[in-house]
Amino acid sequence: MTEDRSIRLPVGVRDFLPRAAARRRAIIERLLGAFESWGYARIIAPAFEYADVLERGLGRDAKAAAIRFVEPLTGEIVALRPDITSQVARMVATRLTDVDGPLRLCYEGAVTRLTPGARGQRELLQAGVELIGVASPEGDAEALAVAGAALASMQVDDVRLDLGHAEMARTALGKVTDPDRRADLEAALAKKDRAGVAAAATGLPVPQRALLVELPRLYGAPKTVLSRARKLRLPAPARHALDTIEQVLALAKDLMDSEQHRRITIDLGEVRGFEYYTGIRFAGYGVGVGDAVLRGGRYDRLLGAYGYDACATGFAVDIEAIAHSERSAGIAAPGAAAVLIASVPAHRSLAVRVAAALRGVGLRVAVDAGVRRSANALATYADRVGFVRVLVVEAGGARVMGGSETGVSLAALRRAARGDADTLLGALGLGEES
Repeated sequence: MTEDRSIRLPVGVRDFLPRAAARRRAIIERLLGAFESWGYARIIAPAFEYADVLERGLGRDAKAAAIRFVEPLTGEIVALRPDITSQVARMVATRLTDVDGPLRLCYEGAVTRLTPGARGQRELLQAGVELIGVASPEGDAEALAVAGAALASMQVDDVRLDLGHAEMARTALGKVTDPDRRADLEAALAKKDRAGVAAAATGLPVPQRALLVELPRLYGAPKTVLSRARKLRLPAPARHALDTIEQVLALAKDLMDSEQHRRITIDLGEVRGFEYYTGIRFAGYGVGVGDAVLRGGRYDRLLGAYGYDACATGFAVDIEAIAHSERSAGIAAPGAAAVLIASVPAHRSLAVRVAAALRGVGLRVAVDAGVRRSANALATYADRVGFVRVLVVEAGGARVMGGSETGVSLAALRRAARGDADTLLGALGLGEES
């Protein structure tokens, strides 16, 4: 096939063909199912908004990542959303202030981020939850438990949750006014480079320097890390942060599966987003992915930017990161229960009625109408477009390609067409027993 280089996509976006799309939709539906099981209701937000409204709720990095353009009908500046949380905040502050009690909202959708100088993916698929109106530590414990459920929905075993608090980085960096020194410290802390932190912290007050140098080591089992942190000379806000972490861990133990709770580790040295988060923060990790697949925390100032004073916590999940984690773990893309029916002309009517019956029990079914293919061509076509079974209806019965490779009698096909599909489902390997 000759490639036409004039037919191309913009840098940073991509197509998802059937198998890749199936993997991502399956991940999204598992996540949303987990969120809904905790009482979170789905919402849908627009792909772009007026830039000045959207940016009220964006942090420094997100503002820099927003792609702006002129809306042709009004001439106003709009922006593609780089984040959905700010949209949820705007929605709650303008349309849901009359709700007397907590709001539990969840979402999924694409966000678009401009990363200057990078050629990586700019359009990302996200799913997430926002819990509005429940203060710390109870709200944080619930958000952490729902995050644990989100990680549990992944089809990989090696997952963990890192728990921290924005106040630790705020205390350590708050009095560093020199922008170059601050940038060096943040970069070294992000890499947990203790020597780099010590070099950049030279000349700072002893208690502050001691905390900065210790932060990269404050990672690991909760009891060990919290005990080590309490031995430092910390100001009252930082000590209160440690108290909050302990309270959240205790409350989450009652909410979470014991195995999920056991996988919580403490990371007090995380510095990303500490200017945005106001309290507890956490991140989830999966096998085969170097960065977090899930990030969140408490952001009590966000709704105030839209004129509504309410506490809030939540998190977002990177769908692409989870897809990469599943691929790294060797997990095949989900094969939707999809069946292709090919038939000789004499049995086309029967094939159509069988297809309708199978759709009635929830399968995705197509009839290969008027196309004569060899067995190899059928198998290749089905694999290419995402059918997991091929049912070939012939003069004396039918045969199944894929799965068990069994035969099906015409009598069984006719029973299936009348609504009794159990035998056919069993032959296809798509019944309850499979």
